[in-house]
Amino acid sequence: MKQLVEARITHLGESVLGLLHGLGEFTNFVFKTLYWTVKPPYRVKLLFEQIHFIGNKSVFIIFLTSSFTGAVFAFQIYLGFKAINADSFIGPIVTIALAKELAPVLSGLVVAGRCGAAMAAQIGTMKVTEQVDALEVMGINAFQYLAVPRILGATIAMPMLSAIFLLIGYAGSWLIGVKVIQIDETLYTQKISDFMNLGMVAEGLIKAAVFGYLIGIIGTYHGFKVSGGAEGVGKGTNMAVVWGMITVLVVDFFLTSFLSKVL
Repeated sequence: MKQLVEARITHLGESVLGLLHGLGEFTNFVFKTLYWTVKPPYRVKLLFEQIHFIGNKSVFIIFLTSSFTGAVFAFQIYLGFKAINADSFIGPIVTIALAKELAPVLSGLVVAGRCGAAMAAQIGTMKVTEQVDALEVMGINAFQYLAVPRILGATIAMPMLSAIFLLIGYAGSWLIGVKVIQIDETLYTQKISDFMNLGMVAEGLIKAAVFGYLIGIIGTYHGFKVSGGAEGVGKGTNMAVVWGMITVLVVDFFLTSFLSKVL
């Protein structure tokens, strides 16, 4: 019995120490990337390449996700509101939900799954094939060359993707609300202007930028942590996706609590 208790205490201690060690490594990585973000030379070409990869190449999946999200959300709200004859409130409810929550969060999940995985896989592959070491030998800092453009690219591209999500999601909800459910178009749009303001849109865009930064940090961090060949690349990619999505959902709660008081 005594040995079992000691083993469990030892296991708990090792788990706590491992967690603290991992947190320390991640914090160190964050400060390194911040340092190399402001230190020249600035990799502007690499930054625009990442904005193109994260932003432009994600537009199609954002278009599909947002259009059907807006449409199904409008239809579900209609099913609930028709019983109390509150159909005219479908427009503002869908638009506010898209602006404040659905657009930044779902865009973040899409980017975490698509681009966070790609960041970890690309950097991880370079790590196991010693290309990262080759950069250091040539006098090129790997953090500045590989991590910083991806982090900044995600931070810049995410608000734009969130704005596209909002516009297309609203179009999908308008199509269902006005053309399918037959809500008066003037009433549908007027109610939106009555209940919605720019602060709600700003809240969603700020969230999207924060999510983009976190996705970039997590994706590149797990890429640099890769070891052990192809199996390590797979594990690093999986961890980048899982932790990217979890972080988006958890941080969203705290951002909502903070921004609702500020904006």
